[in-house]
Amino acid sequence: MKRILIVGGGITGLASAFYAQEEIKAKNLPYQVKLVEASDRLGGKVQTVHKDGFIIERGPDSFLSRKKPAVNLIEKLGLSDQLVRNSTGKSYILVGKKLHPIPPGSFMGIPTQVKPFLFSSLFSTKGKLRAGLDFLKPKGNTAEDQSLGLFFRRRFGDELVENLIEPLLSGIYSGDIDEMSLMATFPNFYQLEQKYGSLIKGLQQTMPKKPKTKKKQPGMFYALKGGFRTLVDELEKQLDDDVVSLSTAVDHVEKKENGYHVLLSNGTVYKADAIIIASPHKTLQKMFSKHDVFETAEEIPNTSVANVALAFDQKAIKKELNGTGFVVSRNSDFRITACTWTHRKWPHAAPEGKVLLRSYVGGPHDPEAVHLSDDEIVEIVLEDLRNTMKIKGDPNFKVISRFNNAMPQYTVGHLERIQKLRDYAADHLPGIFFAGASFEGVGVPDCIEQGENAAEQLLTYISGK
Repeated sequence: MKRILIVGGGITGLASAFYAQEEIKAKNLPYQVKLVEASDRLGGKVQTVHKDGFIIERGPDSFLSRKKPAVNLIEKLGLSDQLVRNSTGKSYILVGKKLHPIPPGSFMGIPTQVKPFLFSSLFSTKGKLRAGLDFLKPKGNTAEDQSLGLFFRRRFGDELVENLIEPLLSGIYSGDIDEMSLMATFPNFYQLEQKYGSLIKGLQQTMPKKPKTKKKQPGMFYALKGGFRTLVDELEKQLDDDVVSLSTAVDHVEKKENGYHVLLSNGTVYKADAIIIASPHKTLQKMFSKHDVFETAEEIPNTSVANVALAFDQKAIKKELNGTGFVVSRNSDFRITACTWTHRKWPHAAPEGKVLLRSYVGGPHDPEAVHLSDDEIVEIVLEDLRNTMKIKGDPNFKVISRFNNAMPQYTVGHLERIQKLRDYAADHLPGIFFAGASFEGVGVPDCIEQGENAAEQLLTYISGK
């Protein structure tokens, strides 16, 4: 009997356990799977609150429909009927004190259609002319890595970057665009520049053409009707009864002649033939304290964020635009970084006649906001929303979610650091595999894909022992 240990019960670890168990049962392999989770629940950042008919996501609320790893897993779990697409509508950028529509034809903030960009109120004439130099500027020198900010500022100038690209891209990773690694986040932009010279030309050449029809196109994102907790619950349900151990952390991993001895926080030792580490990177140095290379993981910074969900009666909103929400430019005197009009983007998440707003604070430029009291953080959010949406009265209720020092930052050199850990493990700790938001993507589909790949690599390794 070969014994497999999965460390971490977030979406990555759960996907690893599910796919490993599926393959073991399909081939009737003599392997045993064990998953340990340090907290008292599964799901990691995935948390759903049901209250008064509202469905409130504390963590991720959706994923791109084109990201097949998530769709495939949901189909395997028999949850396809739970998938719902977002309602489409305008999205806005808050610059100064005004909400500006995001110009049509923008891809991640990069204009692919000239006319909407030229007529946009987001940019000055000078800013538009500077951004247009992308058509004329030569491609940059080849580089192993560089910051997103450096790359985009060189191509488009500061105004387009700070008023459009940065608010959109920084929100995905809760990061500072001038620190974030281009190659670890959006290597496709670098490749387009190298091939086409102009980034705009590259996108125009490679983006799929939209069908010429007046029919309303479906939303690009999926959510689950019952919330993302549905996915976690179903994964847990489909794992065998003896697979999961909650409130069980890993204190130390010791390499032995035949596999590993893993000291658990309950005082027991689990003997494993191979291990998937799907816990945050800050846990690595403790688990592998005899291996100095894991100090590299400490070089990966974390940032802190919080979100505040506020429920209102419809009549409390005196000025509501037609759209799904807005992000905030750094050229604005606001502390929130974004607000999703959840009742519009996901109508299933709020009862008829109700409003659900989900606002975000914190991040690399305002980390102290996450540590404020509930009353203080709500007052900050309400003040900013009242200045943009004309809200009257207090919310019916609020749900505050804090992620303190929990958002891994893919800073310049990230891929090199991760490869260093993996190369060392391959040489000195064979059978140890790493996956999760700290490594190759923070979104739910990215984590699922990493979990599936890690399970496949581990099973290949064990079969060859």
